[in-house]
Amino acid sequence: MSKMYNNKTWTIGKDLEVNRYGYGAMRITGKGIWGEPENENEAIKVLKKAVDMGVNFIDTADSYGPYVSEKLIAKALYPYPKDLVIATKGGLERGGPDQWAPNARPDHLKEALEGSLKRLKLDQIDLYQLHRIDPKVPFDETIGFLKEVQQKGLIKHIGLSEVSIDDIKKAQQQLEIVSVQNKYSLTFREWEPELEYCKDNDIAFIPWNPIIASRLHPVKTIKKMAEKYKVSESQLILKWMFNHAENILLIPGTSSVKHLEENLNSQNIELSEEDFETINESAKEASGVHA
Repeated sequence: MSKMYNNKTWTIGKDLEVNRYGYGAMRITGKGIWGEPENENEAIKVLKKAVDMGVNFIDTADSYGPYVSEKLIAKALYPYPKDLVIATKGGLERGGPDQWAPNARPDHLKEALEGSLKRLKLDQIDLYQLHRIDPKVPFDETIGFLKEVQQKGLIKHIGLSEVSIDDIKKAQQQLEIVSVQNKYSLTFREWEPELEYCKDNDIAFIPWNPIIASRLHPVKTIKKMAEKYKVSESQLILKWMFNHAENILLIPGTSSVKHLEENLNSQNIELSEEDFETINESAKEASGVHA
């Protein structure tokens, strides 16, 4: 039987305690994660409401917009609450709506980091994540740059995104990695070994695309359980992920206050251990996970 985790907080890098229900600020931009949002007032309301509802971990990136998400966060929340942790990312370039290209050259990352600091009105980024490993750039060069700016005090902690255990270990030879952000959901479990590695090494695991990825391979049990608990399937998926591993930080994104409230209220679901295990077994079958 799988262990069911209920810890409400996680400490990033041993000194940044955050609530495990966070907010991902990708969706507050325009269509295709490009340009300004259709309704800036609603985007501002979403950010303010998230903090009002206890969110103290917000995940963004310079490429969201590009630059739009970071600017809106500062516009809505600066001066920031003392306990708010803003994580941002660098390492992707944008050519247009839904277009993303890795660029982890030190000169690009330097420009990206300086831009993020300016837009977010910060002297130091709490958690700076490499958005993607760039196959055209030696990984040691990219990691070397991150180590250098950390030593300068421009970033506090370093995370990686879409990486394997080998990638994490290689980075760990030069610096401490405190978070990994990989695509993960109830039925998209390609990175399960990475989740386990992170759990064993006190590294936060930040799943992206948890709801959409789950819907690609729906689990019949989720529909039945959602009806039983009188909640949406999305809410139940989020709650399952919260219970699945103690180091998972949830960052569901939305541009709607109503949807934000639904996401965050999923933490109030009192999922029984028996039902949690039933979901586990069904999800394993749907995703091909045998552990």
